[in-house]
Amino acid sequence: MFGGFYSGKVAAITGHTGFKGAWLAFWLAQLGARVTGFSLPPPTDPNLHEILGPSSLDSQTTGDIRDLPALTRWLDATRPDILFHLAAQPLVRLSYKDPLDTLTSCVLGTAHVLEAVRTLGLNTRLVIVTTDKVYENRSWPYGYRENDSLGGHDPYSASKAAADLMTQSWRRSFFPPGRIATVRAGNVIGGGDYAVDRIVPDIIRSSFSKVPLQIRNPESTRPWQHVLDCLSGYLEVGARLDGSPDFPEAFNFGPGPDGNRSVREVIAEFNRHWGIAWEKVGSEPQLAEASLLNLAIDRACARLGWRPVWNFEESIQRTATWYALRHTGTDPNLVDLSRTQILEFCQAARTARVAWATRPS
Repeated sequence: MFGGFYSGKVAAITGHTGFKGAWLAFWLAQLGARVTGFSLPPPTDPNLHEILGPSSLDSQTTGDIRDLPALTRWLDATRPDILFHLAAQPLVRLSYKDPLDTLTSCVLGTAHVLEAVRTLGLNTRLVIVTTDKVYENRSWPYGYRENDSLGGHDPYSASKAAADLMTQSWRRSFFPPGRIATVRAGNVIGGGDYAVDRIVPDIIRSSFSKVPLQIRNPESTRPWQHVLDCLSGYLEVGARLDGSPDFPEAFNFGPGPDGNRSVREVIAEFNRHWGIAWEKVGSEPQLAEASLLNLAIDRACARLGWRPVWNFEESIQRTATWYALRHTGTDPNLVDLSRTQILEFCQAARTARVAWATRPS
């Protein structure tokens, strides 16, 4: 996997206690990396970190990326070969309630990561995770490309676009070529996400509370992908950051056209595995929600040989299976299930001859 790059490497993750961070740490451990994390405590209860963390991490530090001295001490002590920066305030609606917290977390926190690596003189590869919402959304039907204008109608999107632009400036001003890349992903689903205002966790909560799921915009279309498809892109970028001067500064990772589905379709597909009731409610006037958001993944396909592995239906099925075992199974072994899902995903990628799954060391 990934040309054997991660075996024996020190891999650092900010935000390792979040949904994507916990899956990433677990996968890196399976690849033979020594994984270290820096993060606030898990943002939800229950959470995925409490399940996968003990099987993933060589060390972890509780801290806030807005605390530059603490972040610098952690990086100086671990001196990672590669760093995946995921830590941020991740929710659009929460950014309306506390825009300054979102701004400092996303923008100042990212600046601290870049500056700590710079001032310590570390030879660390950096993968900076932002979002598909960094693009100036014009609700057009075709996918946004990496060179499209960045923007943001809400504090969350604007802060992530600002972090993306700031990363570009640090990269061009202070770092040699081919050391830093920004990765932008679509709406990610998978077992273990319990965040508020995300469709799958909301489905799970609605099912157990017996309260109909409330949906503001059922016809809104988003690029849905399984968390492992998303992370395979992050990992491939990290493995390919070899100092090449023509290595692209940013990559989109999303599904194929099959994965661009409406919220209504997500609920209908999930209902094949997990019955729920839902109702449409009025939109909040303050919330600016685009009706269309798609990503173009041509650059990742052409430059990395990357492409999505699990289609929309299989992504939903794998996600529903994970939650069903945790919440309805007897004495579930979720570590084994998560490991099995990674192994099956990798096997599917090898069968499809995806580059990261077949490239020799």
